[in-house]
Amino acid sequence: MDPQPCVLLKYGEIALKGRNRGWFESHLLRSVEHAFSGSGDEVRIRWRQGVLAVSCPALSPEELAERARTVIGIRVVQPGLRVNKTPEAAASAAVSLLRERCERLGLQRPSFAIRARRRHKRFPMNSDKLASFVGAQVCADLDLPVNLNHPNVEVEVEVDRHEVFVSADKQRGQGGLPVGSSGHVVVLLSGGYDSPVAAYRAMRRGLRCEFVHFTGAPYTGPSSTYKAYALVRELSRFQPEVSLHTVPVGNAQRALAVSGAGEAQIVAQRRLFVRAAETLAKRLGAEALVTGDSLGQVSSQTLSNMGTIDNACSLPILRPLVGWDKEEIMTEAGRIGTGEISKLPDEDCCTLILPPTVATHTTPEQLSKIEGRVALDELVDKLLAEVQLLRPGQADPVASCAR
Repeated sequence: MDPQPCVLLKYGEIALKGRNRGWFESHLLRSVEHAFSGSGDEVRIRWRQGVLAVSCPALSPEELAERARTVIGIRVVQPGLRVNKTPEAAASAAVSLLRERCERLGLQRPSFAIRARRRHKRFPMNSDKLASFVGAQVCADLDLPVNLNHPNVEVEVEVDRHEVFVSADKQRGQGGLPVGSSGHVVVLLSGGYDSPVAAYRAMRRGLRCEFVHFTGAPYTGPSSTYKAYALVRELSRFQPEVSLHTVPVGNAQRALAVSGAGEAQIVAQRRLFVRAAETLAKRLGAEALVTGDSLGQVSSQTLSNMGTIDNACSLPILRPLVGWDKEEIMTEAGRIGTGEISKLPDEDCCTLILPPTVATHTTPEQLSKIEGRVALDELVDKLLAEVQLLRPGQADPVASCAR
């Protein structure tokens, strides 16, 4: 066969799994198919002993690698070539990839090393002999110096049962566990930096996320909903089939203020949001909630207030960013693509009714008295009767999988 561009996807934590490894692999495959959806029927996904090889003639090597880097559960992404299972084909591919990489990086005469590995032991050469054979061809054709300890460029030659994979580039993947392998959660999504990053970190621990966004309607416009939609659409690169539930809470916030919440208004609102999200999660079969809280970042996120908010919910409330500072969160937001969206202006429902000062210490008993004046359970039912379901970033059906 002619050399075929492909990308090798190498496992992260899945490699450490035992008898339940198949469970994680099934979720990983779903994420890989999602990443390459919309690429036509020519996408081929091949399983090779802890490695996935993906090829698609409709995509350039750069596009293959770019899409592969969005797959959570993959530690290393290696664009390269799939060639015939012969030493000569491997050597020719190595020469081609080294020449191309030198031109792209502007390297005049870089040192190189060949790392060979035989996953199929019946190949006629052992790993050392194959590396020597390929290295000799590179020296003959390109006249490059060998440096086995600290090379400028490292070429990997991997022998499988049916073919050889050759790569001269190694890129970092998302790592983590495949989305969906650890369970199902509902994320309370605001328009800021924190909650989208928290959702991404939850996805990296194998959680499938659905999103709920609380708007200040009817007292605010639709800008926060548009922003939440854009954020979820960006996050949909990492997870198949995302859903966004929007809930108008303006009237409920006003009811809490009229009931005399005072300095506890923000905590009362957060308890209301958590209670509504919990009811929604139970309807959806989700097992926990996720928030973007960072300890001490704002007045409502003190340890005392977090405990008061947790008291309003029977489900676990996960806070992936509890120990992160704002700079770390914003850096991560920029890396995953949500930062530019989060900086856009919107009408945040949390600031719709703000007391002059916010309580930093509250108790469940204090909040229960406030909630008793507004019949909280009935209020939650009214809120969820107005919920709107949106599905940003719906993927097209995909691709074949070959073993």
